[in-house]
Amino acid sequence: MSDGVPISRLARRAGICAALAWGLICTCPRGAAQGGKPLDFEPKASREAQKPAQAHASQSPVFTIPVEPLGFSAPGENYLGLRVSQTSLDFLDENRLLFTFRIPGLIRRDNSGGEEGNERHIRAVLLSLPSGTVEAEAVWSLHDRNRYLWVLKDGHFLVRDGKELLQGNAALELKPQLLFPGNLLWIELDPSQQFLVTGSREPLAAQTAAPDGSTRPEMSDGSLENSGDLLLRILHRDTGQVMLSTRLRSAIHLPLGSNGYLENLHARGIEWQLNLHAFDGTITPLARLNSTCTPASDFASPLELVATVCTTLGEHRLEAIASTGRLLWQAEISDHEVWPLLVFGRDGSRIAQEALQVTREVSASSPLTTDDIRGQKVTVYDAANGHIALVAQASPPLDAGGNVAISPSGRRVAVLNNGGIEVFELPAAPSVPTSVDTAVGFPNGH
Repeated sequence: MSDGVPISRLARRAGICAALAWGLICTCPRGAAQGGKPLDFEPKASREAQKPAQAHASQSPVFTIPVEPLGFSAPGENYLGLRVSQTSLDFLDENRLLFTFRIPGLIRRDNSGGEEGNERHIRAVLLSLPSGTVEAEAVWSLHDRNRYLWVLKDGHFLVRDGKELLQGNAALELKPQLLFPGNLLWIELDPSQQFLVTGSREPLAAQTAAPDGSTRPEMSDGSLENSGDLLLRILHRDTGQVMLSTRLRSAIHLPLGSNGYLENLHARGIEWQLNLHAFDGTITPLARLNSTCTPASDFASPLELVATVCTTLGEHRLEAIASTGRLLWQAEISDHEVWPLLVFGRDGSRIAQEALQVTREVSASSPLTTDDIRGQKVTVYDAANGHIALVAQASPPLDAGGNVAISPSGRRVAVLNNGGIEVFELPAAPSVPTSVDTAVGFPNGH
């Protein structure tokens, strides 16, 4: 397999979301040229009278863990819109919850001008459920402001810091796993967690030797097609062996599955072709999507992927597609909910969507302001059929996410809300269909 060629073509043709891949979903402006009608800007007093009611939880949490005693304080509204990662809420297993958050304080900077110059301190606490007892705690010094933590299925987790990818354990100890020649800007995992997609800033003229003289193995560049400072790799998580690599001019989101990666090819009009590029070089057409913006697709599990599309009315819709290429279900997103983020349960049984609730429709001529943000709504779907298992509220609103977690079984959901971590218990979720006969056919030419 020749390194770089398939991904390079994808970067040129697929129109994949040119946003960093830490879970952000592409959005098209409400009422923009894609089909909606822009709204005139209204005075704040007029908007206040039209505010939609905040979502109330569809059930009560079974227990709540106060977060102020842990040292957490809500970030200021000035961070909204910057997509700064402030927290990460994750289940290590069914009865242990890892809560990490930025400790307020001055950011220590050096004169290098790079991401590595922005140091911040992250407090980590491992909580036993349901008591909320602190089993372990630590303070980490990390750099830059984007997503920094990904939980693995074996009770460990990955932490991104500068040029390093670290692995942590239940004692909250961090050990180096992979060292990159340049700053590691984002990573993604496939549902099986066998593979990684990484993006790092590595100018062609940069030295590849580690500045600290470390003997840890570095990534091999492979053959490169595109000129750019960003190097994208697909590699084996355990060994760091590079499977594919390519140079990029801007960051892309590359949905990765156990057998390959997805691409969205613009066909004609509002039609998009969703293809699976297998690691053996074969290309399999999966489905056609209708969307007025570039669809954002992700694997929820090896059996299912979820696409966020834009309708002709400028609204968003979730479309869940089985591995057979059949549409399983659709869910409309309110036009008063923006910047939707998806959180997938580790077993693929449940999907959480969190979105900012706003007071009005947002358009290119009338952009979002902090005064327009009403709250943050969390909707949990059964992945098999799209039934809503839970509606809850998250507070403070965090536009980069990190405030919602689903347990490994899919039966517990944790939400940071109103000074506490609320934990909800749900019944067992139905299984995702594996047969074409149990899936729903695509409407409107899908």
